[in-house]
Amino acid sequence: MPLFVSKRLKSYIPCDFQFVINNLCLLMKKVLLDLSVLKHINCGLGQVAYNYGVYFSNHTFDDLEITLLLPKKYFGAFGSNVKYLESKEIYTIFPCLIPQFDVWHSIHQLSRFSPSRKATKNILTIHDLNFLYEKEADKIEKYRKKIAKKIDRADIITVISNFVKNDVCKNFEIKKSIEVIYNGVEFLTSDGEQKPKSVNDSTPFIFSIGQMFPKKNFHVLLDAMKLLPQFNLYLVGKKTTEYGQMIENRIKGENIKNVFLLGEIEHIEKIWMYNHCEAFVFPSLFEGFGLPIIEAMFFRKPVISSDKTSLREIGADQVEFLDNFSPDEIAQKILLAIEKAKKFPETLDMKFRYASSFSYQKHFEEYLKLYRTI
Repeated sequence: MPLFVSKRLKSYIPCDFQFVINNLCLLMKKVLLDLSVLKHINCGLGQVAYNYGVYFSNHTFDDLEITLLLPKKYFGAFGSNVKYLESKEIYTIFPCLIPQFDVWHSIHQLSRFSPSRKATKNILTIHDLNFLYEKEADKIEKYRKKIAKKIDRADIITVISNFVKNDVCKNFEIKKSIEVIYNGVEFLTSDGEQKPKSVNDSTPFIFSIGQMFPKKNFHVLLDAMKLLPQFNLYLVGKKTTEYGQMIENRIKGENIKNVFLLGEIEHIEKIWMYNHCEAFVFPSLFEGFGLPIIEAMFFRKPVISSDKTSLREIGADQVEFLDNFSPDEIAQKILLAIEKAKKFPETLDMKFRYASSFSYQKHFEEYLKLYRTI
């Protein structure tokens, strides 16, 4: 905590000792980053947490002491520039056992961990309110109460898009600061890429990625691909979900020969898919941000996307948006996007420059400012 010295007392302090006093005023703030979601490393939030760890492993600060709250298996994974605190189950029951910190950043809204001490300043990042549109009525109320409690505890709320900000303000009574800080996007290159074994690269292909849940809306692509026999479509995501099984059953039952579910793949394989696809398609219904459309732009790929929730905001004028989800509309927009890319290749460089504006450096500069001033 800052050390305050009265003006009258300072007048009696020798100059060399005054130097010590001034430096004591710069005591390091203890900042905790809740990265407990690393236990789900392959999901979107898990990747966000991982990138937080990577950033702070490569940076040191004279005024901030960074501690990462995470599963024990990640101890040491982010070097010696940070401290580590295990995300023990007992801390969810007795949060008072957690050491004291000056600042606590909850990097997403559904963490089971939270600060108990009133002196600890809390930054809460809200990624989406998708539960309002996906859950049954009884579960909606349960999640609403949970998030309302976190909002009440927070000193500052950050959100990842203006869409999420409007959604939060519409559904909760907000009486405190709420700031938009866009997600940082990892600067992706083809270094170390690796082709998934089950991909046939002799046929040009369309690519999409996401959790295999109804909100991702992948099923609308199946009939569209019947109109595009010259392309394959590869869907990446955990295919053992009920929704994934439904899609797989349709592919088999309708004998759709150019659509393939790859399941979950490694990061270096995902990079290969982005780098070698003809186009990226993203028909999602609910997104707080829409990270994959930006990732595809890093590889200068045409992007065809739904315009639902945050996607028009994030995609801006760099995306071919779907007017509806009919097979004809999807097939035509895919062909149009690919044709535009071939005819005007300079537009792909524009996509790359646009994607680069969502840098992690910019993202963390904004959060570091909050850590220091809250």
